[in-house]
Amino acid sequence: MVPHPGPSPADPAPDPAPDAASVPAPDAASDAASDAPSDAVADPARRRGAERALDHALDLALDHLLDPKRLLDLTLGALLLTLTAPLLAAAALTLTLSPRHPGGAFTHEPRVGLDGRVFTVRSLATRRHRLDLLSRLPHVVRGEMSLVGPAPLAPGDPRAAAPWRQHVRPGLTGLAQVRRRSPWPWDEPVLLDQHYVEHHWIGLDLVILARTPAAATAPYGAGPAAARIPAQGHLSDTDHRPRGYSAAG
Repeated sequence: MVPHPGPSPADPAPDPAPDAASVPAPDAASDAASDAPSDAVADPARRRGAERALDHALDLALDHLLDPKRLLDLTLGALLLTLTAPLLAAAALTLTLSPRHPGGAFTHEPRVGLDGRVFTVRSLATRRHRLDLLSRLPHVVRGEMSLVGPAPLAPGDPRAAAPWRQHVRPGLTGLAQVRRRSPWPWDEPVLLDQHYVEHHWIGLDLVILARTPAAATAPYGAGPAAARIPAQGHLSDTDHRPRGYSAAG
């Protein structure tokens, strides 16, 4: 009888049959995700909408940076904030430690800003040396307020709903502030704020900023010379109220 030859030692052992339990099952979720197109590819309209939104945001940012009034607010506002920061910090510390200010060093009040948006104004709780106005400089740098503009009003104030107020940021100072000690009865703050909004330009802002320190310390009824502010629109010491105008209306 011829013996059956066995496997040669040099031949590799056959691989064992794979166990069905050890073979990983296909991931149905990953297969579906790989087969399905992305949202950007599947929905071109959505992609175009996102691109248009991005272009609009870039255009707004460019216009924002090229606006002379905004450039003045950024440069001069940042400079004033840097120069007054030590004084404001010392005042805040003094108010914090003072027993006469149990509510803290700052007040927080809602105000209506550009395009009717409401924001919270944070001010030092003092009127001494107008530090309360200087403490609002961070709002100017952030773009919530301007160095020059109409007075910031509370959301519930009926005057805040005037359409002309929606076009500018409220200011730390303004035409109404530098003429508030005028002896003329028709120099009403609301009318002056509206005149500023309708005729403001960078030169008028610079004049108002230059006059603000003197106007803040001048006595009431200081005379016409102290009240005159040259402005585009020829604001003068004549009665410039519209026919039938009433501050109550």
